[in-house]
Amino acid sequence: MAVLYLSLGTNLGDRRSNLETACTHIASEVGTIVSASDIIETEPWGFDSSNSFLNMAVKVETTLQPLDVLHATQDIERKMGRSEKTMNGQYKDRVIDIDLLMYDDVVMNTPELTIPHPHMFQRRFVMEPLAQIAPELVNN
Repeated sequence: MAVLYLSLGTNLGDRRSNLETACTHIASEVGTIVSASDIIETEPWGFDSSNSFLNMAVKVETTLQPLDVLHATQDIERKMGRSEKTMNGQYKDRVIDIDLLMYDDVVMNTPELTIPHPHMFQRRFVMEPLAQIAPELVNN
C-alpha cells in the first residue's frame, strides 16, 4: 500500500457537503482514508472571488499508482460538476478541487503530474490542514 496526501477545496454550493461527497468518492475510488484534517475557511488564492473556500487534507492508503490517482481524482471532480481546472490560464470558482500533494517518497515531474505538488508550500490552505495530519512532513 502506498500513502498519499490530497488537498481538497470548494467555494461553490454547499461547501461542507461538497467535501463530504468528495471524501466518499475518494474512499470508494482511490483508497482508504486513514486520517482527515479539520475543515478550514480561507480566501481565494490566485484569483479574485467573493466566495471563500473550505479546505481540508486527507491521508489515503491506496494500491493505485500516482497517475491512476490523478485520473481518479480528476474523474471525481468531473462527476461533481467541475469541467476544467482553469479558464484561460486563470483560476476560478469551483465546486471541488482535489490536488495530489505527495505519494510515498515519489518525486515525479511530467507534463501531466508533478509530485510533490509544486506550490503546496506556498499555500496556507494546503499546509495548515496537512500539518494537522502529517506534522512530520510539514516541519521537516
